[in-house]
Amino acid sequence: MSNAHRAAVIEAFLQQIRVINQRGVDRAALVDIVGLLEQLAERRDLFNFDEFPAPVPGQGSTAFRYRLNDDGDTPTLYLNSLLPGKSTLPHNHETWAIISAVEGQEINYVYARNDEGHEPGFTSLSLEKEVIVQPGTSISFLGEDLHGIKVEGEQATLHFHLYGLPLESLNGRYGVDADGRILNYNASQMAPSIKAYA
Repeated sequence: MSNAHRAAVIEAFLQQIRVINQRGVDRAALVDIVGLLEQLAERRDLFNFDEFPAPVPGQGSTAFRYRLNDDGDTPTLYLNSLLPGKSTLPHNHETWAIISAVEGQEINYVYARNDEGHEPGFTSLSLEKEVIVQPGTSISFLGEDLHGIKVEGEQATLHFHLYGLPLESLNGRYGVDADGRILNYNASQMAPSIKAYA
């Protein structure tokens, strides 16, 4: 398939997302967006490891994030590939977010935050649930929801990440380290995206 065809499919998908986004995204709207993103994830003719390679084990990077559109401050679609063993600190997104799988499994740990009795800049988290994101099973978040991920097994992932705003524009994202310290997530944890749009 041509890059032009893939770009047209992405644009048609994003047009639908923009309509929902303009009405405002709540948990009910997230359900609608998940359905659309899962349909896109079925297009393995357009989204696969041949077109979007996984990192090569032992060559430094354990995660690639391909940015699939650039429309300014609008919903932004990424395709992420993570190697087994990759994990993240618990973090928020500052905007709504959805993860849907093309290939592979990713364990998502969803947390609740408790600041009571903690000094400023610290918190504690309690695990609310675990969700294994894999083809047909997605996960969605509003801006202040917290999650961390881990990839186990032997297969790299290829997962769509769709955000209400581009990750690169979000300065209020935070992560929580093992000691409960709150830190700026983008500044301390986020590697640059790979531009995969015309």
